[in-house]
Amino acid sequence: MRSPVPRFRDVERQASSLQPAQCLPPCHERPSNMWFIKDACGIICAIITWLLVFFAEFVVLFIMLIPSKNLTYSLVNGIIFNSLAFLALASHFRAMCTDPGAVPKGNATKEYIESLQLKPGQVVYKCPKCCSIKPDRAHHCSVCKRCIRKMDHHCPWVNNCVGENNQKYFVLFTMYICLISLHALAMVVFHFLYCFEDDWTKCSTFSPPATVILLILLCFEGLLFLIFTSVMFGTQIHSICTDETGIEQLKKEERRWAKKTKWMNMKAVFGHPFSIAWFSPFSTPDHGKADPYQYVV
Repeated sequence: MRSPVPRFRDVERQASSLQPAQCLPPCHERPSNMWFIKDACGIICAIITWLLVFFAEFVVLFIMLIPSKNLTYSLVNGIIFNSLAFLALASHFRAMCTDPGAVPKGNATKEYIESLQLKPGQVVYKCPKCCSIKPDRAHHCSVCKRCIRKMDHHCPWVNNCVGENNQKYFVLFTMYICLISLHALAMVVFHFLYCFEDDWTKCSTFSPPATVILLILLCFEGLLFLIFTSVMFGTQIHSICTDETGIEQLKKEERRWAKKTKWMNMKAVFGHPFSIAWFSPFSTPDHGKADPYQYVV
């Protein structure tokens, strides 16, 4: 027989069983449209991410495109690369500064549970760390210090949790980084071939040794991030299609939610209905009017 889910240890079956002294009154946080985690490691990783994109931008523009004699080649590749880089950084910013689905802190009080008017047999989950009513499929993040709805994992590269509200932006970030890495690698190969056939002093405004070093660094960066982001992108798409977060897969939690089709799961993350807005980090997906607190009999 399968062992019960560990979260059932924190279940409060009756409102009267929760003592008022166990939880502080609900904290009234100032409403803010900006969400930012003050974690030193995450902030450093986020800054490094932006610096690496700017480095790739510098090498692509000043080593490969601007010195090129083919104006059409420079314009087409410049527009494509800069557009993808802009979308990647915009997706990163939205993933970092969007509330991933944090549960209000300190609302697991006797009065609040009584106000829910639970039916006999219904139960609620209580997080002992942030003292909040934990919705089904929510997990506590030790970095964010909050319970996050449908938390997949905490990513230091975006300095945030990947959860119900920002998973779309994280998926777009990995996709666009993967695309600009692939594009940069292709341009590096073509530039090397061009410089081998032509004079190295004429194929770049920098000296030949500096040009080679910068191209090798860009090639290494592009290959590393291509592998990393493509794996993350595939993992996220698989997680969305199966409607099972990374934490749920690792903990092998028993499935207690309704099973939907893969297409419905995709629309639940990227929005209803399918449109070009799926690929825009500036479009907020419509998750529907789901009840934030789900109860299990």
